[in-house]
This record gives sequence, C-alpha cells and structure tokens, in this order.
Amino acid sequence: MGLLSWILLGLIAGVIANFLMGGGIGLIGSIVLGIVGAVVGGYLASLMGVGDVTGLNLGSIVISVIGACIVLFVVRGLRGGRAVRI
Repeated sequence: MGLLSWILLGLIAGVIANFLMGGGIGLIGSIVLGIVGAVVGGYLASLMGVGDVTGLNLGSIVISVIGACIVLFVVRGLRGGRAVRI
C-alpha cells in the first residue's frame, strides 16, 4: 500500500473508531489513530490467523477499525481522561 492509501485507510478507520468510542480527537487525531490502528489490528489479526491489512477493502477497514478502537481504549485508559465507553 502506498502512503496515500494508508492515509485514506487511516482516515476511514479513525473516523469510524472515533465515532464508536465517543469522539473527541479531531480529524488529524482520527487519521493518526486509524493508521496506528491499522498497524496494530493487522499485527493482531495476522497473529490470530484471521487476516491482514492488504489495501482499501472491507476486510482491511474492519481490522483497522478494531485496531483503532483498541488503541483508543488503551490511550484513554493511560491518559486517565474521559471515561471509556464500551
């Protein structure tokens, strides 16, 4: 995947995860969250043998959103800010 694809995937996954987890991180935060979430989600999915982040397709978006939700949950837990909603 190229840089533009990672940014677009990050934007999609980050915005969805931000919405699911209660918002509050902004557009740039959503992109960064989505990209990190794609890496984390791809790593965890490949460890479990479920799949991998291979491009802009539905499977990659789902894996990236799950990874972004995990990252956001951990960041909010470490930060001690807003209550984490599940």
